[in-house]
Amino acid sequence: MKLLPILFIFIAVSACDGYRILGAFPFKGKSHFMMFEKLMKGLAKKGHQVDVISSFPQKKPYPNYTDLAIIPAGLTFLNNFTYELMNTLVKESVTHAVATIAGNDVCERLAIPEIQELVRNPPKDPPYDLVIIEIFGAHCYAALGYVLKVPVVGASSAVLYPWANDMIGNPENIAIAPNNLLPYPRRMNFWQRMWNFVHAMHNKWYFNYLTAKQTEIMRRHLGPEIPDIRELENNISMILANSHLSMNGVKPITPALIEVGGLHVQTADEMQEDAVPLPASLEKWMNESTDGFLYFSFGSMVKIESFPANHLKIFYNSLGKIAPVRVLMKVAEPSALPPGLPKNIYSLPWIPQVEVLKHPNIKAFITHGGLMGTQESIHYGVPMIGVPLFGDQFINVDIYAANNIAVRLDVDTLTEEAMDRAINDILHDPKYRETLQRISKKFRDRPLSPLNTAIYWIEYIIKHGGDSLRSPAMDLPWWQLELLDIYVFLLLATILSVYLLIAVPRLLYTLLNSSHAVAPKKKVS
Repeated sequence: MKLLPILFIFIAVSACDGYRILGAFPFKGKSHFMMFEKLMKGLAKKGHQVDVISSFPQKKPYPNYTDLAIIPAGLTFLNNFTYELMNTLVKESVTHAVATIAGNDVCERLAIPEIQELVRNPPKDPPYDLVIIEIFGAHCYAALGYVLKVPVVGASSAVLYPWANDMIGNPENIAIAPNNLLPYPRRMNFWQRMWNFVHAMHNKWYFNYLTAKQTEIMRRHLGPEIPDIRELENNISMILANSHLSMNGVKPITPALIEVGGLHVQTADEMQEDAVPLPASLEKWMNESTDGFLYFSFGSMVKIESFPANHLKIFYNSLGKIAPVRVLMKVAEPSALPPGLPKNIYSLPWIPQVEVLKHPNIKAFITHGGLMGTQESIHYGVPMIGVPLFGDQFINVDIYAANNIAVRLDVDTLTEEAMDRAINDILHDPKYRETLQRISKKFRDRPLSPLNTAIYWIEYIIKHGGDSLRSPAMDLPWWQLELLDIYVFLLLATILSVYLLIAVPRLLYTLLNSSHAVAPKKKVS
């Protein structure tokens, strides 16, 4: 019995060491939230008290984790992207969709009662120490940090979009790094570098133009004293980005950009308590796939069954030919598939992806190129066939194809012959698996896991202040940051020097000649 008071004291002391952290992830994108959920659960497991605003509440209680507010459904993305909707988004500007659908529209959710109560009566026992928001479209949620008077940390589930670099003074590396809206190789030619520059500058301006409306939205819901949206963005202390040098290349970055690519892919120790049990029927099917199997999924949003009949016919014919190799296909509504599904294809509406990618019998992953799923594939060394559909999927798949860990197919020009060739290459050419094994080792070889890296730097910001990683670049106007004033000064100084080097001798020569001309002649006696 004497141990109980000691245990109680130990728990109380441990709790006092924890911080209280608010996470605001209002965009209803399941693939995005995978990263943020793992981050918040990791913080909770470390002993911090986390409160979360999202559209994805926990199905069962999790220690130190509270669903503070559940964002009501607007446009639902989970298993809701039909082929027609996908084509509409592709034809429209990605920047426009992010700034409006995932930005301004999401900012209107600041009006929900739970957030209004938080703003009017912020907790004081204990108060918040930090706010974490998603860096995507709705940066208006940084206003919660202003209201609560605490630092704000950003988290991006993708490589930084062009408009995010300025928030922390991160060098954009236009000459060596394509922005993630362009499917360009790392070694760009002149015209590609030209378009990379113009494209990045235009999308940055366009995003800022469209999201300027967020200032009015914040002030309408949170009060007239809320600063301008650009000022709030520039006060973000740090951004955690879902990127890593093994895939995204070596480039200079500010210390306020922390690369935590693959944070959602847990290590063996991290997975023990969150492991998703495999359905017995699926586990049996994979174990019995002694000739191997392909995993076919277009992610949590896209409905494969909504693709045109000619595309589905190509899938059926190509995948049916590889029997006895089997295919596991994620289909939201299997009953909506046309008849004639080959016997070697097993379809399910939900599949625990990590458990599948870890299975020893898997041969390859047919994917749309979403960053979360492809990082899982890289982590577990599974080569890919990429069929990019929208957003950053094009550049993701291009990077993987350039590194010989994937074969790319284009959905608009897809033929049965092209798919046959891609499947044959990925199954029988050893270079894909061998290359991926090397890259997978680089991807996993880090001093700390991505999750623990993120936790370390979040705690660093809380302990040392929101400006502890602030770049001096944030205090300079763009023309000083690009050294234009120095270039102009040096150019003018050079012109002046050249002018003086030419003009002074000429002037001296002229004066000397004129003095000789006017000098009096000596009289001859």
